[in-house]
Formats: sequence, structure tokens, C-alpha cells
Amino acid sequence: MDTSDSASTTETARPFPAIAWATLIAGVLDISSAFLLSYPKGVGPSNVLQGVAAGLVGREAAINGGVATAGLGLAIHFFIAFVISSIFYVASRKLIFLTQHPVVSGLLYGTIVYGFMYWIVMPLAYPVVHPSVSRDVTAVCVHMLLIGLPIALIVRRFSQPSRSPAI
Repeated sequence: MDTSDSASTTETARPFPAIAWATLIAGVLDISSAFLLSYPKGVGPSNVLQGVAAGLVGREAAINGGVATAGLGLAIHFFIAFVISSIFYVASRKLIFLTQHPVVSGLLYGTIVYGFMYWIVMPLAYPVVHPSVSRDVTAVCVHMLLIGLPIALIVRRFSQPSRSPAI
């Protein structure tokens, strides 16, 4: 790795907008997909968000909490999106490959995020939920295309030098 590449990337990087936009875009895409995938099963958006909160407050408290726990679920969801975006951004400061090849790195990162969420976090938060092939294939695709890829592309965008408009 050429040190001038690393230095120029660090000098032109804009961490706040990179992480903020990555959080917003990936968070909206992910929660929207959860709403869309849950709708045919008769599960509304409020119930989806309460399901997110249930990992923290428990299933019964989340259901009984109504709009407040749905709001908590939304906050937790975007906090997770913030953490995932921040981790990728920080890693991209050291591993230049991540911004040089955002499609490959984003798809791989989405797969890693899926693995962490579905094989570590979910079993801890929801011990009664068991894996299924259709759920896992869908979840891997969502994590690759709607979380990892947008985060990588946004971080790359904010890691490149700003171009001033031609006059």
C-alpha cells in the first residue's frame, strides 16, 4: 500500500457526513425491507419495531408498551445502523481496499453483518427463534444489498476529494 494513498484518503475524508448518510440510508432501507417482508404475514410496522425493542426490554413489555416501545425499537434500529456504519468507516481508514472496491467490500461487509446479527445477536435476544433456509437467504440478500453495499458506496463517496463546480 502506498502511504500517499492512505494520507490523501485521510486528508479528504469527511467522517460526519459519511457516517450520517450511511446510517440514514442503510437504516431506512433495512427497516423498510423488514416492514415489506412482515406485511404478508400480517405483522404491521409497529409490531416490527416492538420486535426490535423486545430484544432489550423483553417480548411482553415491548408488546404492552405500545407506541413508546415502537419508538424505542426505531431508535435501537438506527443506533445499530449507526454502529455498523461507523465500524465500516473506521475500518476504511486503515483498509484502503474498502473504499477502492466498494461493491465487493460492501457485499462482503453485509454478509459479515448478517452473520453477526443472525448467529450471535438474534439467538441471544430471541432464543426461541430458529434459522430457516428461506429466512436466511432473504436476510443475507437484504444485508448485502440494502446495508453493506449502500454503506460502502456512501463511505467511498465521502472519502474522495470534493470537486468544486467548473466555472
